[in-house]
Amino acid sequence: MQGTLYIISAPSGAGKTSLVRELLASVSSLALSISHTTRPMRPGEHNGVHYHFVTPAEFQAMIAAGGFLEYAQVFDNYYGTSKAGVTEQLRRGQDVILEIDWQGARQLRQLFPNAVAIFIVPPSLEVLESRLRARGQDSEAVIARRMREARAEMSHYSEYDYLLVNEDFGRAVIDLQSIVRARNLRREAQEEALHALLDGLLKES
Repeated sequence: MQGTLYIISAPSGAGKTSLVRELLASVSSLALSISHTTRPMRPGEHNGVHYHFVTPAEFQAMIAAGGFLEYAQVFDNYYGTSKAGVTEQLRRGQDVILEIDWQGARQLRQLFPNAVAIFIVPPSLEVLESRLRARGQDSEAVIARRMREARAEMSHYSEYDYLLVNEDFGRAVIDLQSIVRARNLRREAQEEALHALLDGLLKES
């Protein structure tokens, strides 16, 4: 059975990356699709782990070669999802998580109509701004721009299947785990996983 594609989106500062990291650590069946980006590497990040960091010229070459399932410009940088990487993982039955914005999510849902889309919001705009400031990486102008972009991003929440509020981190992780668990318990998935048991239960004596 083909793997499930999970699309997770959130405004910058909502805690998406931390939540996904915790989800991956607690659910062994999940793998993270690592996006390509032209943005500079931040302190503590590693190429091939957090992103595939490429130059604008390299990114444009991948676009020309049809190498992306989706790509978008966010602020002054480009982000894209490798076609070969994701399709091969799903073909092998691997469940895959994609962290992308609403533009990419819209494109991918057209290609993968059975994908599970999850949107994460902060408990308030005040909390969101506080989290952005706590990073200590952005100027006042950048923070103001991120807040404007956050409102625009959150206006697309209705395009998703699930809506989570990241107020209590532990609770938000449990909510994400519950979505994955419920998906894995679908009849189609269980029929394949439990075929031997089902055959035995239904076998005439």
